[in-house]
Amino acid sequence: MSEPAPENWAPEEATAWSILDGIMDPEIPVLGITDLGIVRYVRRTAPGAVQIGLAPTYSGCPATDVIRNSVRSSVAATGLAVTVVEVLSPPWSSDWISARGRARLESFGIAPPAGPVSSPRAILGAERIRCPRCTSERTERISEFASTPCKALYRCTDCREPFEYFKCI
Repeated sequence: MSEPAPENWAPEEATAWSILDGIMDPEIPVLGITDLGIVRYVRRTAPGAVQIGLAPTYSGCPATDVIRNSVRSSVAATGLAVTVVEVLSPPWSSDWISARGRARLESFGIAPPAGPVSSPRAILGAERIRCPRCTSERTERISEFASTPCKALYRCTDCREPFEYFKCI
């Protein structure tokens, strides 16, 4: 079932979406959970009640519980009864990061995913990672993992600055 257009949202759904749009990822505080694409749906279940479907970015992500609790408490603070449901299918993909989210990552100094997960470059590991500081594609991976498992550590060979890259997952 696809999410109804904003003009068709029930008042409870509109309120919840408004709150969700302001909740930031605890590991990347410039990236909202709606831009991350982990909010799969908001459904009015009864007057004054909503169900929110969240997709974890990957199994074992330490931020999942923090996000779930933040969603529950933030939406409940509006007076709505809220149920949070984990949505595992389809699994989350970095393809779901919005254009606004990608721009925010880059402005924060984290290179956004280089292309779709299904890209042959991503599969073969030959993706070109652009430096978020100087935009050069002359970069090198320093480490497969950075501050979180979903990011890798890179260095630009032009400006010599290190930066994190949000992997295609």
